[in-house]
Amino acid sequence: MLSISKSAYYKWASGKTGGRIRENKAIAELVEKIHNEHPDKGYRRINDDLKHDYGIYVNDKRILRICWKKSIKSTIKYRSYGCTRRAKSPQYIAENLLSRKFYADAPNEKWLTDVTEFKWYEGPIVHKLYLSAILDLYDRRIVSFVISERNDNPLVFKTLDKAIKANPDVHPLA
Repeated sequence: MLSISKSAYYKWASGKTGGRIRENKAIAELVEKIHNEHPDKGYRRINDDLKHDYGIYVNDKRILRICWKKSIKSTIKYRSYGCTRRAKSPQYIAENLLSRKFYADAPNEKWLTDVTEFKWYEGPIVHKLYLSAILDLYDRRIVSFVISERNDNPLVFKTLDKAIKANPDVHPLA
């Protein structure tokens, strides 16, 4: 009626658990202990601790399954110097004027800007250059560009000043 074999039913009814289940429970207790001591560790680092400190060698996927069942998740650490994190208290949030309409009906109506980093190596030494460019969305031409060894605000301001100097009478949506 339940579509299970008699032997599976009798094994379940006896209350005995298999060796793998007991082993997983023992590992789960250690995983919880490690997680409580170090909540920033993910399943890979927990598995490293199991190998190093307890001599338990198991697959990462097994630890991941145990973590899923126990709802164990590592806390996410962010770099303090990252450039893509949102500011905690932004001074100014620009509104989305383009609304993903990356075309223009007339020249100098919409300008876009970007800074690109170029790297090259001379032996073990890394060299970098930064290109700041302003693009006109009407015909995709470069309105102005500046190359610098530093990626900073003056680089962008020089590019904008150069574009305004070359096109003094235009007022694009920049």
